[in-house]
Amino acid sequence: MFYKSFTDQNLAQNAYLVGCQRTGDAVIIDPPREFDHILAIAKEEGLRVTAAADTHIHADYISGARQLAVEHGAKLYLSDEGDKNWKYEYTEGIDVELVKEGATFSVGNIDFEVWHTPGHTPESISFILTDRGGGATGPMGIFTGDFVFVGDVGRPDLLEEAAGIMGTADSGARDMFKSIERFKELPDHLVVWPGHGAGSACGKSLGSVPISTVGYEKQFNWALQFDDEELFVKDLLKEQPEAPVYFAEMKKLNKVGPAVLKHEDIDVLLDTASFEAAMAGDNTLVIDTRAAAVVEKTLVPGSINIPFNKSFTNWAGWLAKYDEQLLLIAEEENHEKVVIALQSIGLDHIVAIVDPIALEGLTLQSYDTLSVEAFMEEMKAANTFVVDVRNDAEWHDGHLEEANHLFLGKLRTTEMPAQKKLLIHCQSGVRSAIAATVLKARGFEDVAQLEGGYNALGI
Repeated sequence: MFYKSFTDQNLAQNAYLVGCQRTGDAVIIDPPREFDHILAIAKEEGLRVTAAADTHIHADYISGARQLAVEHGAKLYLSDEGDKNWKYEYTEGIDVELVKEGATFSVGNIDFEVWHTPGHTPESISFILTDRGGGATGPMGIFTGDFVFVGDVGRPDLLEEAAGIMGTADSGARDMFKSIERFKELPDHLVVWPGHGAGSACGKSLGSVPISTVGYEKQFNWALQFDDEELFVKDLLKEQPEAPVYFAEMKKLNKVGPAVLKHEDIDVLLDTASFEAAMAGDNTLVIDTRAAAVVEKTLVPGSINIPFNKSFTNWAGWLAKYDEQLLLIAEEENHEKVVIALQSIGLDHIVAIVDPIALEGLTLQSYDTLSVEAFMEEMKAANTFVVDVRNDAEWHDGHLEEANHLFLGKLRTTEMPAQKKLLIHCQSGVRSAIAATVLKARGFEDVAQLEGGYNALGI
């Protein structure tokens, strides 16, 4: 058997390539939308990807399953669990086998047993792998998707928090308790291959170690230490991170079927006139992906700055709208990476990429970065409004008495006082830089952020 894992660092998402070296067949478990690198590895190993399997209808990224089926003829194994609201709707015209609890399928001489593991979502399934081609008569491990992570379990509140399906958080938590009780009965030696690692919003305390075992999780995963269902439900639902607003759109797209990408080249704009013409288009959002230290003094009016780093995809999902036409300012080495990152969460309406050279003829803006001393002095003025853009947990751990808690992800639409100087801070200064550009784009003229954030206050 051939095995290799692939992690999208922007999403903390894991995909797995599993191949039978005797027959040359391979499957991708939870395939990402951009999978060419996985196909390349398969080819190097003498394998052909003939199948793909999703553990559930993903909420945090676009699955590559449909693209693999349409573009490469891969057979799909998709969940048929859950009620009518949790059925895949894009199965017509492609090779799909809908699977339920107890079903098995094989890729070459490798067998996969389907387990229904609801909790994170009603249709969630896991795959127990047995390498029959290697002579095994018992399972080696389990692909858990968003069921069991290293050190955590999948959050059950996303359907309620992000998609607005009320009452599902409590019922999902109770389903998770039952699924975990069953998981505890598995042999300790089984390898656990989770769908996400640290950095994902699909849980609250995911570990950064990529794999685990059933036995280790039984001993050390906080969520597997409960015998009382009520206590478990209470603990699982408390202090979950904010559910990104784009998760609802991901659920919808992965259910009805994401668009099949056409791999068309995206225009690169190199002159000011072309950039200005593109900005004049209806419902256009300019996202500047350059470093905050650069954009601070060279801010394009109306643009928002989301630096291209590991947090880029998350904040783009929070701040961009799915009906907006996107113009991306990016250095040449990041052109392809930025597009892939946005398409991974279904932000496909990319008009063009703008090279920074095209900014040279524009009248640009700036915002101020204040030292702790200057920030504290400015706070004393009557015409200031202090904005803390951190998340709920950070706010509750401690905050300035003068601050107003307005989470960054919702700042494009949050009501703000007019005719005030806006003083912004986060924990370290990274998110407040993004927030400053969001507020400048909304037309607020007098905006400043705290250098070093709340950490620099020494409180």
